[in-house]
Amino acid sequence: MSFDIIIIGSGIGGLTAGALLARYGKKVAIFESHSIAGGAAHSFVRQGFKFDSGPSFYCGLGKDSSSLNPLKQVLDIIGESLEVVSYDPLGHYHFPEGEFPVFSDLDKYRQAVAKITPQGAKELEHFESIMLGLYDCLKDIPTITLRSDLKLIPVLISHYFPALVKTLFQVGIIQGSVGDVMDKTVKDPWVRRLIDLECFLLSGLKAQGTVAPEVAFMLGERTRAGVEYPLGGSEAIVNALIKGFKQWGGELYLSHHVDKIIVKSGKVTGIKLRKGDVIEAPTVISNATVWDTYNHLLAPEDLPKNYREKELKTPTVESFMHLHLGIKASGLENLTGHHVIVHDSNQDISVPGNTCMISIPSVWDKNLAPDGHYVIHAYTLEPYQGWEKNDDYEVKKKQRSQSLYKAIEKVIPDIRQRVVLELIGTPLTHARFLRRHQGTYGPAIAAGKGLFPSCHTPIEGLYRVGDSTLPGIGVPAVAASGILCANTLVSPKTVDKFINQMIKKPPLM
Repeated sequence: MSFDIIIIGSGIGGLTAGALLARYGKKVAIFESHSIAGGAAHSFVRQGFKFDSGPSFYCGLGKDSSSLNPLKQVLDIIGESLEVVSYDPLGHYHFPEGEFPVFSDLDKYRQAVAKITPQGAKELEHFESIMLGLYDCLKDIPTITLRSDLKLIPVLISHYFPALVKTLFQVGIIQGSVGDVMDKTVKDPWVRRLIDLECFLLSGLKAQGTVAPEVAFMLGERTRAGVEYPLGGSEAIVNALIKGFKQWGGELYLSHHVDKIIVKSGKVTGIKLRKGDVIEAPTVISNATVWDTYNHLLAPEDLPKNYREKELKTPTVESFMHLHLGIKASGLENLTGHHVIVHDSNQDISVPGNTCMISIPSVWDKNLAPDGHYVIHAYTLEPYQGWEKNDDYEVKKKQRSQSLYKAIEKVIPDIRQRVVLELIGTPLTHARFLRRHQGTYGPAIAAGKGLFPSCHTPIEGLYRVGDSTLPGIGVPAVAASGILCANTLVSPKTVDKFINQMIKKPPLM
């Protein structure tokens, strides 16, 4: 058995790269260790309750959307679509001093801020105008056309020269952090905390560490396309990508653990499975994290020593505590789906347990839970260090989950009396089921202190995708990493051909 391209891992990065490459005519296989596809975006069912394991916030995925979301662009190319439910406000932030609704509609959003701090609302408008200006600049160069090699330059010049010129005037902001923009526009402490919180929810870092384009894209998309939930949860996204992947000839192998990437004379020749099978391919794409790829899938001697040591020192965002609950829903008809709770304003928002995220997707999709019930997924940062499977493990799980229960009580005061199913996940759970180094959320590469690496590696034929590659953390960014890698492995004319088929207009080249 041999293939043109082998992909290790079926997370969003691996699936988007695989689906595109299959659409481009390559013979592609994806090997997944888990029995369920999707990586950090997989769903699972317990006692009739369907839970999303990770992402729960989406923009611009509907089939009629004009969104610039890279994931939507991939779905369009492979001929798949999703049914979604739109909603606004997109969520509520609960601070010790009160609750704050977050609207996609900017006018409503600023009005809500103005009720708390009129001057802060004016400063926020100035901040948003700069970020939306960056979005308007970047949106003219669709992600689906991009690649990670020098062939990108003629593509940009021939197709997007006016947009490229506009981008040159934004270089300072593009390379800077959200904190740089915030420092120039916002003095109000409440609004600064709000911006820090939104950055933290996106990247795991506050404004000073978050790159400006990430927030510009988020703000632009939630304003332009609105927020929505895919019916069927994150599983629907995964299934759509798999359907397109298989339709165009891709092969998916679940419960096939890759033990090793085979490298000979500096070139990839294939992979070896745990059960001993060797699968040949001249190109391998790893959707595992940088730490898992370089520590476990490759032998130390496969990489230049200095390069390997440097990459393995990439800092990590903490792991998580997870609380998945099935609850009785009687009397909760007016409940909204997203909530963020900050327990203590005097503590940093990044302190484990202080900021808790809550998703209740069954308010939009009743099929996620049995009749009369809801599903809840709550999570908060939690260090991996100190966790081990010992006699105190179950006690520690209960103890460390209490901040999540207290957060949910801000939204559903009698939550403990409503629970019919409780699943507590720790960093060990996160690491085990998602096969992520120390269960990490991803690299903590702060703006101005380094760049996410491209899909390339020093080994000929070996590439990487996922949240430890450019553009970084989050579903749109991870989908973009798959696009960049897939497009790099084919010619610009091939990419052009399929984009033109999608938009049904004459070729650009």
